[in-house]
Amino acid sequence: MNNSEKNSYVMQQIVQATVELLKQQELSDISIRQITEKAEVSRNSFYRNYKDKEDILFSYVRNLLTAWREEYDKSNQDSNAALYGSLFAHFKKYSDFYILLKKRGLFHLLLKALLQEAGAKPDHDNMAAYVISFVAYGTFGWIDEWIGRGMQESAETMAELLSSYGMK
Repeated sequence: MNNSEKNSYVMQQIVQATVELLKQQELSDISIRQITEKAEVSRNSFYRNYKDKEDILFSYVRNLLTAWREEYDKSNQDSNAALYGSLFAHFKKYSDFYILLKKRGLFHLLLKALLQEAGAKPDHDNMAAYVISFVAYGTFGWIDEWIGRGMQESAETMAELLSSYGMK
C-alpha cells in the first residue's frame, strides 16, 4: 500500500470504530483512546486526520454526500424529482447510520454537510443566496422530519410529495 492507501485505510478504520462505539454510547462518553484501540491505529493517526470526535462523523457524512452527488451526476437526470428521489434513496440506503446520528443528537452534522454541499456561497448574489438557503434548509427539514418519523415513506414517495408541493 502506498501512503494514500494507508491513510485511507486508517480513516476507514477510525470511522467504523466510532460508529460501532456510537451504537453503544453517547459520543461524549467515547474516548479517543477507545476509538484508536478499536480501530487498531495510533493516537497520532487519529490526530493526523481528525481534530475531534465530531470531525470523524462530519467527514463521513460529507464523504457519503459527495459520493451520492457524484453518482447522481453520472445519471444525467435533470429534474428536481429525480434529484430528490436519488437523495432520499441515499438516506434509505444508509438509514441505520442517519438514524443513529439523529438518536445521538448529532443530526446537525448532516445540516452542516448539506449546507457545504448545496448551500449558499459568498459569491452568490443576495437573491440567489436567499433562494438556495430556503431550498437547502427546507430539504434538511424534510429529511429531518422523515427520519424522525421512522422513514415510513419510500424514497420515491418522498420525491413525489416534494414535487407535488412545488419542488418540480
